[in-house]
This record gives sequence, C-alpha cells and structure tokens, in this order.
Amino acid sequence: MISEEYLYAIALRECSFIGDINFHKLVQTFGSAKETWEKAKKEYSRLDGIGRKTVSEIGNTEHLKFAEKELQFCEKNSIQIKLRHLGEIPQLLNECDDAPAILYQKGSFDDHRQKISIVGTRNITPYGKQFIHDFFEETQSFNYLSVSGLALGIDKEAHEQSLHYKVPTVAVLAHGFHTLYPAKNRKLSEKILQEGGALLTEFNSARKPDRENFIQRNRIVAGISPATIVVETAFGGGSISTAAFANHYNRDVFALPGKITDSYSQGCNHLIFQNKAAAISSVKNLIDSLGFHKPKEKIEELFPYHETTIQLSENQKLIHQSIRDNPQISLDDLAEKISLASYKILPVILELELLGKVKSLSGRQFLAI
Repeated sequence: MISEEYLYAIALRECSFIGDINFHKLVQTFGSAKETWEKAKKEYSRLDGIGRKTVSEIGNTEHLKFAEKELQFCEKNSIQIKLRHLGEIPQLLNECDDAPAILYQKGSFDDHRQKISIVGTRNITPYGKQFIHDFFEETQSFNYLSVSGLALGIDKEAHEQSLHYKVPTVAVLAHGFHTLYPAKNRKLSEKILQEGGALLTEFNSARKPDRENFIQRNRIVAGISPATIVVETAFGGGSISTAAFANHYNRDVFALPGKITDSYSQGCNHLIFQNKAAAISSVKNLIDSLGFHKPKEKIEELFPYHETTIQLSENQKLIHQSIRDNPQISLDDLAEKISLASYKILPVILELELLGKVKSLSGRQFLAI
C-alpha cells in the first residue's frame, strides 16, 4: 500500500542519524522506505559510509507510532505529504543534493510556473518596501509564483504585495503545521491559502520553530527557485545563508544595493562587491535579467567573507576540528561522529562558513579552511 510508504518514510526520518542525504542513499539502495525499515539494520554494509550507529534506531516502534499519529494529523488538517524518492517534491528542489526527503504541503503549488524567491531582513525600511511594491506592480502580468519565508519584514511584505497583485505566493515554514510562527502572520498564512498559494515545510508536527530550523528552511527557499532576490540584509543576516545556498545550487542571486551607511544594505552591498550577486540597477533591468523562462547565465559560487579576528564558540570549535580531522566529511557522517543531530549541526556549519572557517562542497560535504 502506498500509504505504508509514507508511514515508513516518516518513521525513518525520525531516526536521529538519518538525515536527508542518508535517507536518500538508503531508499535508493533498498528500493523504498518500507524495505529500508525492514532490511537496513541487518544489511547496512551494502552502503558505503553507512555505519551501525546510523541505522541503530531503525525498527524503533516509537518512531512508527509517531508516524501513525503524523499521518492522522495530516489527514485531519488537509496536509499533503510529498516524498522525494517518489518524485513528488518540486522539480528544481529535487535537483539539490540535500533536498528534503519529506515535504508537508498545505494549499496549491503549481510547479510548472516560474518561481522567484524574495528574502531579506525583518527590519524592513521604506526603501525595501518601495522596491517590493514596484517589483510586483511591474511583474503582475507574468505567470509566476513568489516564494518567501513568512517572517516579519521583507518576507511579509513580499507575500502581501504578491497577494495584492494577484500573484500566487508560497511560504516556506521553519516548523510543523501544528503551529504558526510568527503568530502575527496567521491571518496572512490563511489568505495565502485562500488565494491559491501554498505553505510548505519539511518539519513534522513535533518540530517547534527552533533557531536552527530557520537556516534549514532557507535552503528550501533558495532551492525551489531558479533565482533569489535579496532586498535588504545586514552583515551575517539570515538572508546571507539563503544567498549562499542559492549559489551552491548554481541559481542566480540578485541584490538591491544601498548606501554604505545603511546597516540593512550592507549585506547586499557585500554580496555584490564579492560578485556573489548581481546588482539590481532598476526593476526593468531585473525583470529582463530574470528572463521568465529565458536562459540565464550562471553566477559565481558564493564563498563566505573573512573576518580578521575570530573567536569561536565551543560548538564551533568542536565541529570545525571534526571537519579539519575528516576532510570532505558529509553532514550525516559528522552527525554520527560527534553524536549530534544533523539539524543542530547545520546552523553551526553555516556560521563557520560565514566566518571563513569552513567551505561547502557538493554532496553536502565540508572542508576546513
């Protein structure tokens, strides 16, 4: 039964050391989540890089009980479950090496439409607000979806202007569908669904909006679209990580330049200065560059900026040293080595990337610099 595949997929993803990459390896080898659940604990040696610890929680009945409750929760709340290995997640996102194994969806998502991701600071200024208004006013006749993260500030403005100009919009959440964060945007989330848009998340109903989830969320915002627009952001803002993911996935990045004295333009200016984003000179030129189904030139891979003096936290030291000792280690293998769940490691690795201490390689592998 196909419903069984969703049950076992959710149960597998609950296992502490089975991240998205190991999940993909396992189902590719054993053929399905169900077969993986039944065979992988005994036959894990069939896979390179998969150790006993990785599969240690497979077969745990508590994970199956959780999965049963999750299926019931999704059915009750009209939540669709999309599995990557069944080809159900958005096509561009599926191309990403670290694409989520499971996506939960509310509402409608037309994957055939062009998608544009728009991100930026929670501390929106009149300059950023005017740009978003002008962008949607000029693009309202195009057949596309806007994508953002339902945060306050730039995200909220992008979703609202999208709705105002009848452009369907998709919000990617950093938590499960049991809650809505920030609560101030609950009405906005309902309107997104009413107007033919969608809410997406890789997190099940047990996952709260913890800090580390937001960076994980940002990779979906970047991966789901061929282009990301960074409107306003400070140095080290969350949108810098979205730009980093977009560059890693060979997607286009555009940034709105601003005064060097404006703190929420400094991140954008820095991306442009390092040739990690194309400068937006006008809305018309941006529209031409986006192409809307025309081929676009690839923008250079993003490397993090370097600071002259760096004081690492204890977690940063532990993870940096582990990567240094194990060049090109994958996220899932690192999680197993230091006995820490991958979703807790990812934010620290991205901090180290921004500090110029770690470099991301393909296949979600890392190298110490």
